[in-house]
Amino acid sequence: MNSDPVTDTDANWLCGLLQAGDSFYPTGSYAHSFGLEGLVHEGVVRDRETLRQFVFLSVLPSLRQVELPLAIHAWKALGATDWPRLGEICRLSSALKTAREARLAAENIGRQRAELAAALRSDPLAQEYLARAAAGKWPFSPAISGAIEGRALGAPLAAVLSGLSYATLAGILSAAMKLLRLGQNASQSLLTEALREAPAIIVAAEGVAFDEIGWFNPWLDIAAARHENADARMFIS
Repeated sequence: MNSDPVTDTDANWLCGLLQAGDSFYPTGSYAHSFGLEGLVHEGVVRDRETLRQFVFLSVLPSLRQVELPLAIHAWKALGATDWPRLGEICRLSSALKTAREARLAAENIGRQRAELAAALRSDPLAQEYLARAAAGKWPFSPAISGAIEGRALGAPLAAVLSGLSYATLAGILSAAMKLLRLGQNASQSLLTEALREAPAIIVAAEGVAFDEIGWFNPWLDIAAARHENADARMFIS
């Protein structure tokens, strides 16, 4: 067995990123709609066109201004083994989720991803992160855990950000297929359209300073808060 460290020229990291972004990967993300179900119940999202508006006016901006910048700053902190900085990023990631359901969803998915990186990759960086997070009671985040996965795999940052973008969009649209009259072809065409924006969003996210990270959408937050007390629901969030 080749014990050489994985580099960004190896195909190994590509397989690992594909695995981490697959619905088969047990992060629990399939059980969440990330506020979409609340918007469907409110009648705001009701068909492909209104779903497209949600993706382009809420999901993509959130990736650009929050999730990808968090992953980028976490990636840099991990590279410098700057644990105090990483703890600060973890706390910020939770503070940016104003709805309780959104915070809990991010916490659960982020924890699962970090634990899988430590267990499946036997990665010492991921293991130390889990120990420090437990000691410092750091909140977990899918974006930060995605950065840890990338470091564990030896994947380049651009590939990690692309993987996070795909997983976020695919998760939303997978949930949409359960909530709306939306076929697979319509879902895939919308996913393709949204992914065309990913390269520009990644470039923009790389320019977001730490103190500029943030995105506020009261439309989504109110729907998510109401969803918590809904009489019936399909998804946890």
